[in-house]
Amino acid sequence: MFQRINRLQIELPPSPYPDANAAAAVQELLGGKYGEMSTLNNYLFQSFNFREKKRLKPFYDLVASITAEELGHVELVTAAINMVLQGTTSPGTPDSAPLKAATDLRNSLFFISTAQTALPGDSMGRPWTGDNVFNSGNLVLDLLHNFFLECGARTHKMRVYEMTDHPTAREMIGYLLVRGGVHILAYAKALEIATGVDVKKLIPIPDLSNDHFETARKFEAMGLGNKLYTFSPNDFKDVALIWNGQNPLSGAKLEVINGNPEGAPMYDLPNNSEEFAPGISEEEFMQIAKRLQKNAGL
Repeated sequence: MFQRINRLQIELPPSPYPDANAAAAVQELLGGKYGEMSTLNNYLFQSFNFREKKRLKPFYDLVASITAEELGHVELVTAAINMVLQGTTSPGTPDSAPLKAATDLRNSLFFISTAQTALPGDSMGRPWTGDNVFNSGNLVLDLLHNFFLECGARTHKMRVYEMTDHPTAREMIGYLLVRGGVHILAYAKALEIATGVDVKKLIPIPDLSNDHFETARKFEAMGLGNKLYTFSPNDFKDVALIWNGQNPLSGAKLEVINGNPEGAPMYDLPNNSEEFAPGISEEEFMQIAKRLQKNAGL
């Protein structure tokens, strides 16, 4: 089972200006082949289908814990896209064509399908597909794939970071560069235990420290590159049999946190009348409030 907490993993800075094209690029980090929907679903199905969970518990605990974090990453990237899109168009009567500006932007689906919010797809509008999920059933092969997947995801984050200087998008990417680095190292350490091969010698891939990215530096300074969360108060504690020792890149001590990060308040998307979203007028809202009060016996 999963417990949901109504908080973002980090606080994102308010978007100072809309940039729909930047949001389109960030979509690759959500629904692209190496996006957060892919990392989530790879680990989700690997954890569901994991054989001999008891005998190989440290490896199961690792994949299960990272699965839970990836759910929050999907949410965080989605929030960043929504914030960067906010304000792209302005209210107006239908005959005034209030969405006309969207015809000159990269991804029309933002404005036609989802009322200027994120899509379950990539930077070109292609829907995410389950074909992106790899679950061979072989422990070493799946761990090796996960290591490669995280390295590919890191590469895409670095490239999208270079595509936009939007502060909201970059804050999110900087955080994910740090947390993705944790996952790369975790899978490398798991492979070393499973095979005896020191995969850690391959990282970082690409060969560029997170210190090169302004918004990643502060998260590294907070020690977030050394913490692995179980996202459960009581379960998955055997991940500590894998996640221990020192970070080979910084020399810092690796730490398992039983539970989840504190997080930050959830972003609340405002009304967007030109998209008829959420489509509840003030009068309708007052009627809803009266019905809620009646149902509560107030």
